[in-house]
Amino acid sequence: MIKIHNTLTREKEEFKPLEAGRVKMYVCGPTVYNYIHIGNARSAIAFDTIRRYFEYRGYQVDYVSNFTDVDDKIIRVAKELQQTAPEVADRFIAAFQEDTQALNVLPATANPRVMDHIEDIIEFIQVLIDKGYAYPVAGDVYYRTRKFAAYGQLSDQSINELEVGASQRTGQEQAIKEDPLDFALWKSAKPGEIFWNAPWGQGRPGWHIECSVMATKLLGDTIDIHGGGQDLEFPHHENEIAQSEAKTGKKFANYWMHNGYVTIGEDDEKMSKSLGNFVTVHEMVAAVDPQVLRFFMATTQYRRPIRYSVQTLQDAANNLQRLKTAKENAEFRLGQAVATLPEDETHLAALAELETAFVTEMDDDFNAANGITVVYELAKWLNTYSEAAIVSTVVLEAALTKFAAWLQVFGIVFAAEELLDEEIDALIAERNQARKDKNFARSDEIRDQLKAEGIILEDTAQGTRWRRDA
Repeated sequence: MIKIHNTLTREKEEFKPLEAGRVKMYVCGPTVYNYIHIGNARSAIAFDTIRRYFEYRGYQVDYVSNFTDVDDKIIRVAKELQQTAPEVADRFIAAFQEDTQALNVLPATANPRVMDHIEDIIEFIQVLIDKGYAYPVAGDVYYRTRKFAAYGQLSDQSINELEVGASQRTGQEQAIKEDPLDFALWKSAKPGEIFWNAPWGQGRPGWHIECSVMATKLLGDTIDIHGGGQDLEFPHHENEIAQSEAKTGKKFANYWMHNGYVTIGEDDEKMSKSLGNFVTVHEMVAAVDPQVLRFFMATTQYRRPIRYSVQTLQDAANNLQRLKTAKENAEFRLGQAVATLPEDETHLAALAELETAFVTEMDDDFNAANGITVVYELAKWLNTYSEAAIVSTVVLEAALTKFAAWLQVFGIVFAAEELLDEEIDALIAERNQARKDKNFARSDEIRDQLKAEGIILEDTAQGTRWRRDA
């Protein structure tokens, strides 16, 4: 039974999908005006890991994550680069896909773009105007925040607390609003900006409206899970609830999930572009094994902050290598295993107990830190079993299958590495020396190791030759 910490209720709740065996999940994607930093990657990896675990548990996941491809920041960068906003968006969408592919993030079921849903957004806003939840003024359209009685529930803030902060804002926009708390659904275009025609004038969507429109358009008026970074809880997700539920009259999302920040430095400062303390994924994957970065991010419980440093990244690399070594040792022994042993059932029962432990930990709000601890226990078990005098094919294959499946939940796949020619030559030289020393056990072990790697040895009068098995 999967339990999820619901930000809306601030409690862990049993997950009950709208449709049996299916999860409808929307995760806020990036505003595409720059390369993503590893703080942005945290959200992509966290929710990809959650998605993978749902699939491990047998669910079909409809996973939608948007691209914000029209925004003040994109317009600013377009001017700086002397490009159009769509050109900037296209460039950094491609960069996002390249970076997340390197991190083994599965492609979303759909990646909707704002520019492709302008007509849907205009229709959505018109319904809010017709129902009295929104009003046009001077080419803009604003949402009447006070009209939505539950406003502030997600972020656990009262309307009075919010009013104090909003009343301190100044500027032309604040002057034309009915209420300082109201927020923009449609923004009139400034000279030279990209725009679309709407009943209220030329302009473009506000930030918050886009996710309400695309989530309900692609997944339905009510969805199972809405996710995103902790920084989106207010005002973005709060505003999404207000817009969506005012329009449909239905609950927008049954479960709200928010991942923690990536922090950096001795003061655990949040990593962000605005603070200028970020490291882009584009830079990282050129210098660090992307699988190490993925492992570093995926094995912390998603709601917890992650402290980024050279040391924590190195710790992740060391732990990942331990797991890889355990897998390689077990695979090597698999080539020497026998079909069955009398104690197979005992060992298989031990593996079943570990599987129960893994599921128990991951069912508890996707507790990746405890889940990976069970994987470490399986690695330790594999090492011990692989060192036995006689090992069973049945047991090793079962253990390796579980090992691979659990690592895939975290997005880790160890690809088979082909031995280099010089590595093969070195092993053959070691085997030849072992034969001279009458160490036939080591000689046979090397032969079996090479055979498992697809290397065929031929001992001739002129020496040992080798070839790769076609």
